[in-house]
Amino acid sequence: MVPPPWDRAPEKDTLFVLVTGANSGIGFGICQRLIDDYLSTRSLTSHLILIPTTRSAKKSQETVTALRAHAQQFAESSPALRSRTGQNYDPHQATRRIHILSVQLDLCNLPTITAAADQLLHGTLSSPSTSPDFESLEDVKIPRLDSIIFNAGIGGWYGLNWGKVAHNILTKGIVSATTWPTFKGGNSGQTIAPVPGSKETMGEVFCANVFGHYLFAQKLVPLLSRPKPSALPPGRIIWESSIDADWDTFSLDDFQALKTDAAYEATKRLTDVLALTSSLPTSKPYVDQYFSVAEDETPPKMYLAHPGIVQTTLFPLNAFMFFWYQVVLYLVRWLGSPWHPITGYNGSMAPAWLALQEQEALDSERAERVKWGSAADRWGNVYVRKTEVDGWGWEGRVEDVEELKEKGLLSGRKGGMEMVKEERLVEFKELGGGVWKRLEELRGEWERKV
Repeated sequence: MVPPPWDRAPEKDTLFVLVTGANSGIGFGICQRLIDDYLSTRSLTSHLILIPTTRSAKKSQETVTALRAHAQQFAESSPALRSRTGQNYDPHQATRRIHILSVQLDLCNLPTITAAADQLLHGTLSSPSTSPDFESLEDVKIPRLDSIIFNAGIGGWYGLNWGKVAHNILTKGIVSATTWPTFKGGNSGQTIAPVPGSKETMGEVFCANVFGHYLFAQKLVPLLSRPKPSALPPGRIIWESSIDADWDTFSLDDFQALKTDAAYEATKRLTDVLALTSSLPTSKPYVDQYFSVAEDETPPKMYLAHPGIVQTTLFPLNAFMFFWYQVVLYLVRWLGSPWHPITGYNGSMAPAWLALQEQEALDSERAERVKWGSAADRWGNVYVRKTEVDGWGWEGRVEDVEELKEKGLLSGRKGGMEMVKEERLVEFKELGGGVWKRLEELRGEWERKV
């Protein structure tokens, strides 16, 4: 077996990142941004190993081909990259340090989750190339994962509720209506058989957005853990949520979002609670059980991101409405909303940033206690911004209004939100313990059936 090209580099100069749902939209944008920012900021001998997941071998090959084309175009055209090496710059030297492999994963099919995890843990991956711009990879093993970004998911919507569209705009204004809409028509009671052939079912949106990822991450813990001591930081599990996930959208009594017509929003609220409470004492017994690492190992850390408002095909619109929706989003951004990156590439800012930041920088910000959002100014310049979470605030503490004003965090705030109080924080933390307990119970039940 020929050693993979990254074996020639020190561990600190390699980065292994897996992205789910990466063949289009925000997931594809995350992969593009990881390539661009990695080449622009890391050493000229460093290697990025990018693992996009898709639901079929055909989509995997198309995704690898498209990402290689992007890497090649960026390497040839980026002034910033060229300036790092001067007149002797060779784009081939950049692209040959980008390695793209893919695995197939269907989050609503639990056996494929087990198979994908087993392939990453015990098997090999291949990504042949006949181009001199990329190294051909045959039967290479993945020694670790530095970050997994959980982007894949479904919306569960059937279209627009036009009565609510008018009501939202007239009562809340166009900025609020397009940032926190309540006019998306959702279907309730959608189920899936996560083990094909079984009569037992699960909420489809819940399985795609939360449980499939939850199960997948647990199986990948050996690749995300680090021995003590280690020069490498612990692996990162980066959950992608939504800006539109409030307190009332989720209930423990409807854990799989089967009774609500806002299943997407409910599962994203569940995602917020899951990630933000992963380091708290109320969740610790279940988190320890989930990671189940040895005493001489450091478990991975969980982080939370959202893409802002992005125009994707996740929401079902015809071509005519798709165009005018895009026009409205640009108008709203021009009116001053910070939450409208609009494109998948711009919306990728926060999750990609979390994957690329130095661990010391994340720890200094207590980043695991923050919901990091992709934001944009009027001209489309994107940046990462802390996001208020209902019942949690910006950092999981009772915060000072003047301090928030100085940081500029009160602009772009949802109307009607109240400053978090200690009683609400206690409720949030207790809810986190309940969420972790229920997820661990479900994991135990379904792992016995796969």
